[in-house]
Amino acid sequence: MPMDIHTLYALIGFMLAAYAVIGNDSVQTLGTFIASNIKVFKWYWLWLAASAVLIFTLVHGWHVNGGDISYGRLAKIPYQQVQWYHAAAPLFLVLLTRFGIPVSTTFLVLSTFASTVVLEKVLVKSVMGYGLAAVVAYVLWMVISRFINEKYDKVKKEHRVRWRILQWGSTGFLWYSWLSHDMANIAVFLPRELPVEMLAGVVAVLVAWLGVIFYNHGGKIQAIVLEKSGTRFMRSATIIDIIYAFLLIYFKEMNDIPMSTTWVFVGLLTGRELAIATTYREKYHLGYVFPLIGKDFVKMMVGLGVSVGLVLAIHYGLDPAAAGVESAPPGIPGIEVK
Repeated sequence: MPMDIHTLYALIGFMLAAYAVIGNDSVQTLGTFIASNIKVFKWYWLWLAASAVLIFTLVHGWHVNGGDISYGRLAKIPYQQVQWYHAAAPLFLVLLTRFGIPVSTTFLVLSTFASTVVLEKVLVKSVMGYGLAAVVAYVLWMVISRFINEKYDKVKKEHRVRWRILQWGSTGFLWYSWLSHDMANIAVFLPRELPVEMLAGVVAVLVAWLGVIFYNHGGKIQAIVLEKSGTRFMRSATIIDIIYAFLLIYFKEMNDIPMSTTWVFVGLLTGRELAIATTYREKYHLGYVFPLIGKDFVKMMVGLGVSVGLVLAIHYGLDPAAAGVESAPPGIPGIEVK
């Protein structure tokens, strides 16, 4: 049976989104894991470990949510016929990823399917995520950095195995938490209830793309992780992973509105860098930190600008009906509390 044009668009969009999400966003989760382990383990062992968690997350979500692998993140975005401009959105994301720009996949991909009101809710929740992550990271690292300095206080040899195990466990926990958020950015191209054979195909594609990322040691976006203080050290990597995972769980339980995990991640690293600079003023000047975090913020704004421009072009140009206005719930503007 020949494939109709909308199914072809859905397939292209899915393949591009899968590559973009794994290539761009997954490094937020796996970047410190790759950085601190790549010199100890072959890339394929790291890939197999990450793939095991990915398979468990997808199968578990599919089983407990009646065939929905998005963990309910698409409750406000019903399935719709995929158009060519939906498939074009992840193409923009792939191109921006090649330049190492930490674009929010949620803004660029998911919002093309959503109304502008849903986009507003996603943006507000993402800004809250950035701010809270920065504050939490700053407060915690003001305490942690007084006791841990990886450059001068390295993990003792007899404790390395214990920290390595803890890091692998924290990475697995974070990887699961992150996937339950960002899988919506891929699942939006798919039926909300996947048959088992389609689930198997999705798993195979994602595992393959994940292998490419590990083979390339994280790709372009990995540079954002590597330029931050201590991310190559397993002790710092473990602490970053644990805090990031709990932040994602908090926002996941807040409501079913999707959010940009990219903004939470960059906020976390921003707060951490500021705390380290505050603690070690003599050796780590704020003059070094502000250009570093400012560059990340500018890249985020570039990504947001491209995303919003594309979404508005779709909603008010190509498909004006998609801008459908819905009533905003009471309370914080754009955020619906369960």
